[in-house]
Amino acid sequence: MNKTSRYKIVQPHRFGLFVLIIFFICMSSPIQAETRNTPKNVILLIGDGMGLGAIEIARQLEYGKTGVLHLEKLEHVALMRTYSANNYVTDSAAGGSAIATGIKTNNESIGVDANGSEVDSVLDAFQNNGKKVGIISTNMVVDATPAAFGASVPNRWTGGANIARQLFDNRIDVILGGGASYFEADKQNGEDLIAKFKQAGYGITTTKEELSSINNPAKLLGLFHPTYMNFKLDKEALHSQEPSLPEMTSKALDILSRGDKGFFLMAEGARIDHMEHAADITGIWKETIEFDQTVKEVVDWAKNRNDTLIVVLADHETMGTSASETMDITALKKIRVSSEYMSKQLTFDKNNEINPESVVSTFKKYAHISLSDQEVDQFIDNVRKNKTLVYPKHQIDWEIGSTIARYHKAGVADRSIRAASSTGGHTANMIPVFASGPGSEAFDGVIENTDISKIITKAAGVPFTPGQHKTKEE
Repeated sequence: MNKTSRYKIVQPHRFGLFVLIIFFICMSSPIQAETRNTPKNVILLIGDGMGLGAIEIARQLEYGKTGVLHLEKLEHVALMRTYSANNYVTDSAAGGSAIATGIKTNNESIGVDANGSEVDSVLDAFQNNGKKVGIISTNMVVDATPAAFGASVPNRWTGGANIARQLFDNRIDVILGGGASYFEADKQNGEDLIAKFKQAGYGITTTKEELSSINNPAKLLGLFHPTYMNFKLDKEALHSQEPSLPEMTSKALDILSRGDKGFFLMAEGARIDHMEHAADITGIWKETIEFDQTVKEVVDWAKNRNDTLIVVLADHETMGTSASETMDITALKKIRVSSEYMSKQLTFDKNNEINPESVVSTFKKYAHISLSDQEVDQFIDNVRKNKTLVYPKHQIDWEIGSTIARYHKAGVADRSIRAASSTGGHTANMIPVFASGPGSEAFDGVIENTDISKIITKAAGVPFTPGQHKTKEE
């Protein structure tokens, strides 16, 4: 048999069938499947302190018992443990760091391991892979959660100015939030760090109007308050010129989505946690709804793109917040300002004692509660005696929030538990994780907070080794 006759054995229709079989095998191979499910962009939304209780309170007060939040519509859900290296209850520094770096660290530590050694974050990994990166927070951008992604310091309470410097040195593309005072000369050894950002080509914004009108520079620094941005509940009373979290996120997406390599964005609804510390149920509602509107903003942006992984979670739960059956929803919805705003309406005598009359008038005007003389005396005595281990300047507004919560029978940890807590009332309650987009199916079951960055980087095909630190020169 010659070569010609041998090749004639393979008939044309059989050869075509063979090609089709090979084609379908290739299409269903792991390599091809992984390529189809690799997100180009990752958006991580963190509601600080936002446990199931805060979610349910927001749903009930905003939409009623049959309503649905936007975050609840994401396709995949998991539960996440949050303990830190040295405590079964984490603070925001260790909780944020575990999410960002993939390793456990001690409470109060940011971007370092339990021995204090600097480690890289998931943001570093994306940046090292040529992608744009951004951080947003309604807190200070130098505070625990945003700092965990963009900086490394041994202690959150003493590292603010150093964190601001690292955010500049690390050339993060978009930085939006509060904390402007940490970038100014008096905290930067006489150097104006904001001016350095401008010299490096960053657009600079300080108000909602400026943010809206800026012509999408390649990089953007927006600092809208010297410290924390205002509570959603207080913006009208304070005539705030600050942008909302959805507005900041929308602008960040406009800038980061330029180019073809993709991006990583972390946006934090930080003040949910602060409202929970204060047992301010009305404030929890408003802050959580603004965060949920940010989820909608992101989901709408990513719709039909099929290239963006969205992950929504919290770093921990605060104050055991719950939507109790006895909670007076109607009364709570009538409150128009935060407990912090109310605390600033109180007056003091020459001995720096709270004037009882101001307590009566403040609760009556803003919380619509008529306190008895005995209740006023008890309130003042609680403020005087019950010192907190953290955030002492919020002692009065925390007491106001707890008084209102108790009056309206809302579900929240007792004030004495908060006062004795090294975290100001955090709990070890597991946190829900919601996810959508390519790679989101990996968020399933009960996971650790250290799994978040591992799942994200694996889905995106971005090299990342938890506990490792690479210098920018490498």
